[in-house]
Order: sequence, then structure tokens, then C-alpha cells
Amino acid sequence: MLNYIHQNHKTEALKLFKNQLQLGISEIDEVVIALALKGCRENINLGTQIHSLAITSGFISYQTVPNSLMSMYCKTGNFNEALCVFDSLKFPDRVSYNTLLSGFENDKEALSFAHWMHNIGFVFDAVSYTTALSHCTNEEEFRLGMLFHSLVLKFGLENDVFVGNALVTMYSKWGNIVEAERVFLEMPRKDLVSWNALLSGYAQEGNYSKEATFGFREMMREGVGPDHVSFTSALSACGQERCLELAKQTHGLVIKMAYGTHVSVCNVLISLYYKCDENGDANKVFRSMNERNVVSWTTMLSMSDEKAVSIFKGMRRDGVYPNHVTFVGLIHSVTVKSSLREGKMVHGFCLKTNFLSELNVANSFVTMYAKFDLMEDVLKVFEELDQRDLISWNALISAYAQNGMSLEALQTFLSASMELPPNEYTFGSVLSAIASSECISLKHGQRCHACLIKRGFNSNPIVSARDNPLVQPAGRMALPSSGNVARAKRECPLTNGANLMINRDIFCQNVFSLQ
Repeated sequence: MLNYIHQNHKTEALKLFKNQLQLGISEIDEVVIALALKGCRENINLGTQIHSLAITSGFISYQTVPNSLMSMYCKTGNFNEALCVFDSLKFPDRVSYNTLLSGFENDKEALSFAHWMHNIGFVFDAVSYTTALSHCTNEEEFRLGMLFHSLVLKFGLENDVFVGNALVTMYSKWGNIVEAERVFLEMPRKDLVSWNALLSGYAQEGNYSKEATFGFREMMREGVGPDHVSFTSALSACGQERCLELAKQTHGLVIKMAYGTHVSVCNVLISLYYKCDENGDANKVFRSMNERNVVSWTTMLSMSDEKAVSIFKGMRRDGVYPNHVTFVGLIHSVTVKSSLREGKMVHGFCLKTNFLSELNVANSFVTMYAKFDLMEDVLKVFEELDQRDLISWNALISAYAQNGMSLEALQTFLSASMELPPNEYTFGSVLSAIASSECISLKHGQRCHACLIKRGFNSNPIVSARDNPLVQPAGRMALPSSGNVARAKRECPLTNGANLMINRDIFCQNVFSLQ
């Protein structure tokens, strides 16, 4: 049974268990029960039956059996049942505590349990630290992870490869590459997981692409065979560096080591060739894939604005369900092509599939309809948003500015400033609107200028003097076209038809209250 389980032949292991059980309860012991439970990690119904058998036969009193039960329930996503088993134990051992700790899905709850373990005098081992460190995912928990690191050093567990891997992963995840490197270099023994943790940290950080490619070569020199995670990190780094020659060499190695059709590796290859303007190679990789997921199709869709809709249809025929990133790319392509008909079709599909509730999808539709000069549709999408972020407000301000509705853009800027602090894009759009209107005093632009200086955006290229439409070569405000002036004088839909008036005191109060 143990041999079958190690080979992942769980069905055969359970058949042996059933055969033994048919011979009588005397033919099995607590070890057989525990092994059978290991084979039930994908069959919760059979696991609960064995749980009942363990209770009626008395095997539940052996520590290995409840520990195996907790492991089975944790692996099958039934954590509450595992917790009930743990609560029933009179004398839980180290495996009991570590098994339950590994079953928590919520990081805060897991770390609270780890804190309680420490308070009752439980002495952590390598498994305890490895599991606890894997739950240190946000900033507050990261500080707790550093405390765990100090305890690891205090109790001399820093040489354990699993603990070292968990520390490298934690520091890499939070962008502390220097500390991740230090832990990695101090590890007396490194395995593939160690190298992958460091390479992934390099690739994810973005500014360490050279270190990632160098680290990949060093791993190969050390005789550590790469897997799909290693190749993904190395190829991502090649894409960031736009190093096509090294990328093709790595691609050759990918094929040689039989990862040429692996989904995640191929997805990175497609993205890499796209970044390097090698769309032909990207298409070859895509066609060579035996299996394609939503990332594969979405990456291909983003490569061609002209073929985006047909690629989307192919994705649907392939049975792959799109996600919000797919629709953002599709809407962008439709906008670039200026195809209103296709844009409305995509809008209808998003309404039908409830993707319009995704904020970034709705924001993309605001931008699309602004490009098509359909401000009524822009406002309809905007007003139906359940929540609005700064991107939503920026999209609406930019829509007004693009369509010559400068007064409305300024009014929206004031409304947005009451909800969220503006960023450089907010100022860029409102300054463009002010510059293109004869109806708005230049003083409003000067007040915005003072506000953005206080916020530290004065040197930002989006709002700086060389890019700011307020500052023209002749030192004058840009004059709007007659069409834009006429449009700017229209009534603002946001004010129910009332003529828009900008009050100086209200402007100052709204904008400068943000300081």
C-alpha cells in the first residue's frame, strides 16, 4: 500500500485495503487504516467511511489514525472536520499540530494558531517554521515572518533546506531580494526549489532580470536540472531584457528537456517573442501547444488588434472561458480599430456574462465610448458602476477632455477630488481640458498647478512643462477649436441640465483640502 501511494497509484492501494478488510477486521491494524486514509485524499466519501470504521473498531485511539484523518480532511478542503478531529485529541503530538497548521486557508488564522502553539510551549521544528513562513503574505505578516527567521537562527534550524527555501520564498515575494540572496548563499545545501525561489524573486521584481539569467546559468553549472518553474523565470527575464539570442538558446533547451509543450512555459515564450517583435515565432509556439488556457489565448489576442475578435471567437470554440484581462485586451483592440459595431457586441457579451461588474472592464468601456464620441454611453457605464476607483474618475475626466467638454471635465475633477486623491493622470487630463477651453479662467489651471506641485507631480513627464498643453511655445494658452467651444457650452448631464458654473471658493476648498 505504501509503495502504491508513493507511486501515486492510490486506487490500487485502496483495492488492497478492501481485499484485506473482506478477510476480517483482524487482518488490518492502525497502520493499514492510516495508509488507506492517505489514499483517500481525492475521495472524501470513502474517507468518511474509513473514519467511521476507525471509530467503531477502536483504531481512532492510535495517534497515527487521527493524524491521517486530519491530513485527509485538510487536503480535501474540509478543514472544519479536521479541526473537530484535533479538538477530540487528549494528547495531540507534534504531527497533530503541524498537520492542522498546514490546513488553514486564511493566513491570519494560521498565524494566530501558530502564535497560540508558541504560547502553550510547543517547540517548533522545521515543518512548523516552513508552514508558518508560507502564511506570511502581507506586510503585517511579513514582520512576523522576520520574527520567525530570528527564532530559526536562535534554534539552529537555518541549515534545514525546507526552512531555507521558505525564507527565500518569503523575502522574494516581498521584493527583499538582498535578504533572499543572503539566505540563499548561506544555505549549505540547495535543491531545485531553492533555485526556483530565488529565480522567481528575480523575475518578479523586474529590476533583477540580469541576475535571473545569470542565476539560471549558475544553476545549470551546478548540475541542477531545471523544471517548468525555472524555465518560466529565465524566459521572463529574457523578455524583460529583450535578449532574443539568449531567449532562443533557452527555448532550445526547453525543447530538449521536453518542456516544449508545457502550458506555462509556452505562455511565457509567446509573451517573450511578442515583446521582441517576433510575432511569427510567437504564433509557432501557440500552434505547437497541445493544451491552451486563458492566458495563452489572451496573450495571442493582445498581439493583433486586427485579429483580436477572430482570436476571441477561436478561444470560445476551443472551450476556454475568458477572464477580465481578456476583455480589457479585446476592448483595447476594438478601440484601436475604431470598430463601434464590434465594441457594442463585446459590451453585450460582458453584460450577458456579468463581466461588466469587473471594474477594469467597465473602465475600459468608458475609454472606448469616449474614443467613439458617445458621451451618453460613457456616462451610462460610469453611473452604473457599483464602486469607482481613481482610474474610473480619470477615464471620465479624460473622456470629457477628449470630446471638448472642458467645463464638465473640471466639474468631474472637483467631484473626484472629494472622493480620492488625484494622481498625475488626473492632473494631466484636467489641465488639458482647461487649456482647450475659452470658458474657464486660466487661474483654475494655475491653482491645479500649485496643487500638483505640493503633491510632487511637477517633475512628472505627464504634467511637466514640456508636455503640459497649458504651456505653449509662444507662452500662451492653447485655443480650442470652434467645435470644441460649442461642445463645451453644452449642458452637463451630471448636473441634470443646469448650466455649469465653477465657483472659485468651492474649487479652492475641494482641491486644497487634499493637501
